[in-house]
Amino acid sequence: MSTAALPPAFKGPIIVMGVSGCGKSSIGERLASHLGLPYVEGDSLHPPANIAKMSEGIPLDDGDRWPWLEIIGKRLAEADDAGIVISCSALKRIYRDQLRQAAGRPLAFVYLKGSRDILLQRMTERPGHFFKAPLLDSQLATLESPEGEGFIVTVDIAPSPDAITAKALEGLAALNGVKP
Repeated sequence: MSTAALPPAFKGPIIVMGVSGCGKSSIGERLASHLGLPYVEGDSLHPPANIAKMSEGIPLDDGDRWPWLEIIGKRLAEADDAGIVISCSALKRIYRDQLRQAAGRPLAFVYLKGSRDILLQRMTERPGHFFKAPLLDSQLATLESPEGEGFIVTVDIAPSPDAITAKALEGLAALNGVKP
């Protein structure tokens, strides 16, 4: 992927968000690598009870998600001025607002958006993941699109990972100089 011609990207914390199967981890790792920022896999911050629940095919509710979001919020707040990249579904606006508040500064979200068919195909192709494909519909039903909120970069997940990453970097660069 050639990104040499891109202007400098957004400086600050970044959440790579979307429903399961959209590519949060792989795109988050790529963005962090390109930007020279630390990457945190949000799923690794789930309490064991959440992992067990999802492994059994039981959707999380708000009560399950709040402690997880608090942990992610602490990581955002502790990040240095350069920023950090964290993957997190951030399905509801109230969750994103909590993360914005915890960050204490402008927080960018890269929203990985795709069709149910693409998401389901990707989920069934990743063996051993604790999040089971039947839970996809519960996440899609819970998702409140962030489009229209501030500091959101929406990227279609249909192209290649290189193209998705380049589009995300372009969107993040466009946030430079934007007031929160």
